[in-house]
Amino acid sequence: MAGAGASGRDKRATAAHLKTALGSESGAAAASELRALLERVLAPAAGPGGGGGEAAAEALEWCRCLLSGGEAWDSFVQAVRAYDPATLCGLVWTANFVAYRCRTCGISPCMSLCAECFHQGEHAGHDYNMFRSQAGGACDCGDSNVMREAGFCKRHRIKSNSNVPCVPKDLLMMSELVLPQFIFSLIQHLREGYNEPALDLPSEKDLHKILQVLEPHVSFLEDLTKMGGAMRSVLTQVLTSQQFYKDLSSGVGENACAKKSHEKYLIALKGSGLAFPEDKLACGMQEQGAGTSTLAVQGLAGATATSGQGDSSDEEDQDGSQGVGKRKRVKLSSTTKDQSIMDVLKHKCFLEELLFWTIKYEFPQKMVTFLLNMLPDQDYKIAFTKTFVQHYAFIMKTLKKSHESDTMSNRIVHISVQLFSNEELARQVTEECQLLDIMVTVLLYMMESCLIKSELQDEENSLHVVVNCGEALLKNNTYWPLVSDFINILSHQSVAKKFLEDHGLLVTWMNFVSFFQGMNLNKRELNEHVEFESQTYYAAFAAELEACAQPMWGLLSHCKVRETQEYTRNVVRYCLEALQDWFDAINFVDEPAPNQVTFHLPLHRYFAMFLSKAVKCQELDLDTILPDQEMLMKLMIHPLQIQASLSEIHSNMWVRNGLQIKGQAMTYVQSHFCNSMIDPDIYLLQVCASRLDPDYFISSVFERFKVVDLLTMASQHQNTVLDSEHERSMLEGALTFLVLLLSLRLHLGMTDDEILRAEMVAQLCMNDRTHSSLLDLIPENPNPKSGIIPGSLSFESVLSAVADFKAPVFEPGGSMQQGMYTPKAEVWDKEFDPVMVILRTVYRRDVQSAMDRYTAFLKQSGKFPGNPWPPYKKRTPLHPSYKGLIKLLHCKTLHIVLFTLLYKILMDHQNLSEHVLCMVLYLIELGLENSPEQESDEEESAGGQERCHDSWFPGSNLVSNMRHFINYVRVRVPETAPEVKREPPASTSSDGLASSQSSRRKSLQRENSGTAQVFSLVAERRKKFQEIINRNTSEANQVVRPKTSMKWSAPGATPQLTTAILEVKESILSLLIKLHHKLSGKQNSYYPPWLDDVDVLIHPEIPRYSHGDGMTAVERILLKAAVQSRLNKRIIEEICRKVTPPVPPKKISSAEKKTLDKEERRQKARERQQKLLAEFASRQKSFMETAMDVESPDADIAMEVATSEQHVSEAIYDCVICGQSGPSTEDRPTGLVVLLQASSVLGQCCNSTEPKKLPTTEEEQIYPWDTCAALHDVRLTTLQRYFKDSSCLQAVSIGWEGGVYVQTCGHTLHIDCHKSYMESLRNDQVLQGFSVDKGEFTCPLCRQFANSVLPCYPGNDVERSLWQSHSNKCMQDLVQEVEDLQEQLGTFPVSISSETNLSKEMESVMKDIKSTTQKKYTDYSKSPGSPDNDFLFMYSVARTNLELELVHRGGNLCSGGASTAGKRSCLNQLFHVLAMHMRLYSIDSAYNPWRKLTQPMQDKNSELVSEELPEVPVLYRDVSSLLLIQILTMPQPLHKGPRC
Repeated sequence: MAGAGASGRDKRATAAHLKTALGSESGAAAASELRALLERVLAPAAGPGGGGGEAAAEALEWCRCLLSGGEAWDSFVQAVRAYDPATLCGLVWTANFVAYRCRTCGISPCMSLCAECFHQGEHAGHDYNMFRSQAGGACDCGDSNVMREAGFCKRHRIKSNSNVPCVPKDLLMMSELVLPQFIFSLIQHLREGYNEPALDLPSEKDLHKILQVLEPHVSFLEDLTKMGGAMRSVLTQVLTSQQFYKDLSSGVGENACAKKSHEKYLIALKGSGLAFPEDKLACGMQEQGAGTSTLAVQGLAGATATSGQGDSSDEEDQDGSQGVGKRKRVKLSSTTKDQSIMDVLKHKCFLEELLFWTIKYEFPQKMVTFLLNMLPDQDYKIAFTKTFVQHYAFIMKTLKKSHESDTMSNRIVHISVQLFSNEELARQVTEECQLLDIMVTVLLYMMESCLIKSELQDEENSLHVVVNCGEALLKNNTYWPLVSDFINILSHQSVAKKFLEDHGLLVTWMNFVSFFQGMNLNKRELNEHVEFESQTYYAAFAAELEACAQPMWGLLSHCKVRETQEYTRNVVRYCLEALQDWFDAINFVDEPAPNQVTFHLPLHRYFAMFLSKAVKCQELDLDTILPDQEMLMKLMIHPLQIQASLSEIHSNMWVRNGLQIKGQAMTYVQSHFCNSMIDPDIYLLQVCASRLDPDYFISSVFERFKVVDLLTMASQHQNTVLDSEHERSMLEGALTFLVLLLSLRLHLGMTDDEILRAEMVAQLCMNDRTHSSLLDLIPENPNPKSGIIPGSLSFESVLSAVADFKAPVFEPGGSMQQGMYTPKAEVWDKEFDPVMVILRTVYRRDVQSAMDRYTAFLKQSGKFPGNPWPPYKKRTPLHPSYKGLIKLLHCKTLHIVLFTLLYKILMDHQNLSEHVLCMVLYLIELGLENSPEQESDEEESAGGQERCHDSWFPGSNLVSNMRHFINYVRVRVPETAPEVKREPPASTSSDGLASSQSSRRKSLQRENSGTAQVFSLVAERRKKFQEIINRNTSEANQVVRPKTSMKWSAPGATPQLTTAILEVKESILSLLIKLHHKLSGKQNSYYPPWLDDVDVLIHPEIPRYSHGDGMTAVERILLKAAVQSRLNKRIIEEICRKVTPPVPPKKISSAEKKTLDKEERRQKARERQQKLLAEFASRQKSFMETAMDVESPDADIAMEVATSEQHVSEAIYDCVICGQSGPSTEDRPTGLVVLLQASSVLGQCCNSTEPKKLPTTEEEQIYPWDTCAALHDVRLTTLQRYFKDSSCLQAVSIGWEGGVYVQTCGHTLHIDCHKSYMESLRNDQVLQGFSVDKGEFTCPLCRQFANSVLPCYPGNDVERSLWQSHSNKCMQDLVQEVEDLQEQLGTFPVSISSETNLSKEMESVMKDIKSTTQKKYTDYSKSPGSPDNDFLFMYSVARTNLELELVHRGGNLCSGGASTAGKRSCLNQLFHVLAMHMRLYSIDSAYNPWRKLTQPMQDKNSELVSEELPEVPVLYRDVSSLLLIQILTMPQPLHKGPRC
C-alpha cells in the first residue's frame, strides 16, 4: 500500500484499488484501510498547522484521487455534473459585483439575478434596475419562492428533473467515505488554530494567517459544490449527519489528537459565554420560563438594578469600557433575557460546528461563499437556516466585539438575506425554531449593553433608560444586520401575522422601542456656547428609522384589510401600555421640562401610524381604540414641544448649541425621514385636537410657543418667558403650525395618488427638478425592503400631468445642462399649495423660492402685477372620524387671538409682521370654509354660561362671532403705558379668558403676582386639565417660570404692571374693513361687490379673488362671510357706510414689502423726541439763566433762537439695505456698520527710541520691561497695594493689552433691516468666509468685514451752541451747579426704564464689545465680578479708541479730518453707548472725583482713624481717565465737536 508521500500514479492506483475493494466482499477491511490512510494524510500535524503549503497540497491531491477512484479528476468532475438535478442558479457573488433586480418579477424585495440569468430571461418593459452589490448575494433564478416563474431564464425554467438519470452507486461511493473525514479535519484545523485569548479577541494577524493556510481546503470544498446537485447532496448528507459527527468529533476513544481537539472546542465554547444545556442546568439556570414567547421585559422601573446571575464575558467586556459615553451605563436585571436563547448552544453535526467556527473567525469570505454555494440543495437550505437561527445570539455577541464590524455585517447579511427572503422557509423556521422570539430577544439584549439613564423631564428621579447614541454600537450601525433580518422576515405576511398575534412578543417589542423613546436629549444652552458639538444625532436618527420605523412600516403593510382589525387593536393596546409606563418612569404630569427637546418619540409614532391605518384601511371606529382624555393630553405634549422647538431653533434661540441642533431640525423634516417623523407627529396632534377641548388645545399651543404674553391688546407688554427679539418669529411659528395642523390632510382623507400629486407639486414649485432628484425628494415608504413607492405605478402619469419636461441643452462652455421638469401653468394657477411647501422645506429659503416663482408666473400670465400673498387652496374633505378638528376653528380662544392680532396689526404694535397677518387671515378663511351646522352653533351658545370668556363672544361659531362688537377690554400694562390714563367704564370685557366673578378674582390674583398674562391662556388651560383629571388646584395653577435672561436696567427701573381699560369698539368684520383701507392707502377703499353684482353671492368663486395680495385676501374673506350669513352681509354694509378711517400716510416710495404706516410711526417717534428735547431745553435754560450773568441779554436771545430752531437740523441717515433716508429714532434706530476687534497695539509703545533687536540668548527679550502695557500694569498693581481697590479702578485706564477697538466703514443701516439681512445670510448655504452665528457679516454696500452695528443717537446738532457762551458767574457757583446736576439722573433722551428698540440695541452692542476681548483683560478688581470692573472697562474703551484715533491722525485729533488710514470715526456714536451705560452706575458722593477736584482737602487725622486702605490721591490719578469719567457721566447729551 502506498504511503502518504506517494507519487501521483501510486495515489491513483491506491484509490482505484480501494474503490474496487469497497465494492467487493472485503468492503469493511477496505473502509478501515481508507480511514487509516485519511487519518495519516489529513492529520493536523501534516496539515495547515504543521507541514505548511506543501503538506496541504499533498493532502488535497490525495483527496482528489480518492474521490475520483483513481480516474482523472476532470473526467470525474464532468461525470458528476451530468447528474445535476438542480433547477436553481445559486451563483454566489461578493461585494461590488454588478447584479440585477426586477421588481416586476420579484416576490421578495431582496430578489436578485446574475447578469447571465437576467439577459436570458424576458424582462423587457419590466421595472428593473442594475446595482452594485454592497454585501454580496446570490442569484435567485429558478427559486419560485422568491421570484415569479415567468422571470426565470431559459436554463432554469425546467420544472422537473425527470429527464436527469439516477446517479450510479459507485460514482460517489468514495465521496461518501472521504468527505466526512475531510470536513472533520477542516474542523480540527479550525480548533487547533484558534486560541481563546485571556482578555480580548485573537489578533487579526493570527486569524488571517490561519485562514490563509486553510484557504486551499475551503476552495476545494467550494469546487465540489460547483459539480452540481449530486455532489451537493453528498455534502449535505455529510454536513447534517449526526452520526458522522458523533463518531468523529465527540473526543471519545483512544485518539489523543481527537481528545485534545475536543478539549479546545469546549474551551472555545466556554470562552464565548456559551455552554451545553446540561452545564446550564447544573448551574441552576433552569429558572427561565418554559415558553420563549413570554419574553416581556418586566419592571423597567427597576431598570437600574445590576445583573444578578452569570454575566457573560461580553457583558463584562462592554461594562469595562464605560468611557465611551459620558454618563454611566445602566444594566437591566438578568430576567430581561432568555438564557436558553442567549447562552445555550449544542452542536450535533458538522454543519453546526462549522458555522460556529465561521462566526468565531468573523465570517471569512471563502467560508461564506462555500456555505452559500450549498443553498440550491433544499435539505441543506433548511438545515442551514435552522443552524443559523440557533447561532443567532452568538452572531450578535461576536458582532458586538468585532473590530471589523462593517465587513462582518456585510457578510452576515450576505448569508441571512438568502435564507429569510424565502417566505415558506421563514415561516417554517418561525414555527419550528421560534425565529421571532430569538430575533426580538437578541435585539433587546444587544441594546441593553448600551443603556443609560434618561434625563428627560425629571433628571433626578427618572426611571426610564435609553440607548446611548455615543456608543460604538449605535454610531457604527453595528445593529444593522440584525434589524435588516427582522425587517426582511416581517415582509412575509405569514410571519408578520404570527408576530402581531403573539401578545408576549408585542410587549417585548414595545419595550425594545421604548429604549429609543427620548434618546439623544437636547438641552438648550443659555449662557455659553457648547464647547463640543456632539454629532450623535446622526446615530439617533438612523437608529429610529432603521430599528423602529422600518419594522413598523413592515407590520403596517399587513394591516390593509378589515380582517386584520385585531392586529391593530393589539399593537395600539400594548403601545399605550408602554407609553403609560414611559410617562410614569419620567414622572410626567402635564408640563414638559423647559429648554429640553428630543426628536425621538417612536412609541408616539407607532400609536399614530396604527391609528391612521385603522381608520384608512380597516374601517375601525377611532373612538374604540383611543385612550381617555387625560392620556390624550399627555400624548400631545411632546410632539407639540418638538413643533415649538423647531420654531425656537429657526429663531436662533438654540444658537449656543451649535450647528448640530439645526442639523437635527432639518433631518426631522427631510424627505427620507418625514414619513416616519414629522408626519406621524402632526397626525397625532390632529387626532388629539379632534378629541380634546379646543380652548385647551389652542391655549396649549400658544403656551408651548411662549407667546401668551404677546397676545395683549395693550401697546406695551412684558414677556416672562421669551426675549422680545424672538417674539415675532415665535408668533409666526405658532400661527404657521396651526395652519399646518388644520390644513394638512395627509392622513385625514387623502388617497395615495392625491398625496403623491401634492408632494410632487410642492417639490416642483420650489425648484425645477430632474427625474432622479424628484424621485429622491418624494417621501417614500421608509421600508426599503418593500421595494414599492406608494402609487409608484402612477408616478410617471402624475409627473406628466403636473410638469413639463425641459430638454437638456448645451451651454456656451460646452457643458450640458440636465433635462428638468417644471410645473405646468395650471398647476401654478390651481394647485400651488404654500402650506405643503412649508411642511416639506428643509431650508427656509425654499419657501421664498416658491413664492418668487409664483410671483413670476402671475406677472408673466397677467393675472396679478404686484407682489402676491400665498394663495388659499381648498382642502380635501375631512374623513368623518376627524370632524372634531374643525372645532379648533370655532372656539372662542382662537377667535380672541385672531381679534387681538388683527387689532394689534391695525394699531401698528411691535413684533407683528406681514407673515403674521397672512396666517391670521388664512385661519379666518379656513374657519369660514369649514363652518359647522347652525344647530351646533345654537347649542354652543346655550351652553355658554358654563364656559369662560363669554364677555368676548356669545358663541363658538366664527361666522356669528365675526360680527360681534367688543367695546372695552381690560388690559395689564406697565404704568408708563398710555392706556393707564383711561378711566374704567361701568361694563368692560376682560382681556383674559374670564369675565365671571370667580374668574375675575383669579385674574386679579394673577395680576397681583406680577405676571403679565394678557389672556389667561395658561390658567385657562390648566383649569381645563384640572376639570378633566380632578387634580388639586395647586397643581393646576403653577406659577409661570420667570425669564432668566439678564437685562441692563437701572435699579428699581422695571415698570410695575397695572390694570387699564382699553376702548376698542370693534368687531372682526370692522377690523378687516379698516385693514383693507390701511393696506390700500385709501379712505373707504372697500366697497361690497354684491351691491353692484348680486351674482357674486351666488357664485363666490370668482377667479379675480384667487390670486392677489392682502387686500384680495380681505375681500375674499368678507365675501365668504357675507355669503354664509345675511346678518354679516348687512353689518358689512353698515360698517362701510359709517366708517371713516384716519387718512393713512402716503407712500414715500414703492418699496413693496414695507407697510404704508412706517411714516406715521416715524411721525409719532419725532413727536415724542421733540417733547423730550423741549423738556431738556427748559431744564437747560434754567441752568443757563443761573449760570450766566443777568445783565447779558445776548445769552437769552441765543437761548430763544436755539430753542425755536432745535428741531431743524436733525441728522439724516441712509440705510444701505432698504435705501430709505431718515433720522434715527427710538422705535426704529439706525446704526453704523462696525468691526469690533481686540487690540494690543498701544501696549507695545516704548519710552526708548532704540530700535528693537531680535533676541539671540535666553536672557534677552524682544519686549522690554518699559513697554506701555507693562508700565500701566505695574502702576495699577502698586496702587492696589497701598490704596482702596475701588478707588484704584477709577485712577487708571486699562485696554493697553486686549483693548477693544471700534472701526467703521461709515455706512449706516436700519437695525431691523440688519436683522433681516443676517437672517438671509444664515439661510444662505453658500460657503462663507465668516461665521454668521457669531454676528459676522460684510457691509451690504462696500463688502468690508464687520461684526456689529453701533446705534446712532437720535437728536440734532444745535444744542452744542448753548454751551459755548462764557459765564460771568463765580467759579464756586458753577462748581455747585455741576455737583447738583450729578446727583440727578442724566437727561438722556433714551429712557433706560422703558424697553425701546434703541435701548435694546445699545445693550446688545455693549454685550458685543465686552465679548470681543478676553476676560483677563476686563477683570482687574481684587474681588471678581465687581461692578467697578465694568465701570473701568467702559471708560477705558473710550480711552483706547481715542488713543488709536490719535495714532491714525498722526498725533493730533484736531487736524486731519478723517484718519490717515482712510478709516471713518465712530467716536460720537461709541461715546453715546458708553455714556448710556455708565450713567446707570451711581458714584458714591464720598468718592466722587468732581468733589475731590473742587473741594478743599479734609483733615488728615480724620482719614487715619479709618482702618480701611485710603483713597488714591487726586494727583496720583491718571488725568485722561478723570476727564473721560467726567465727560461720560455728565448729565447732558454728548455732541460731536466741530472738528471731530
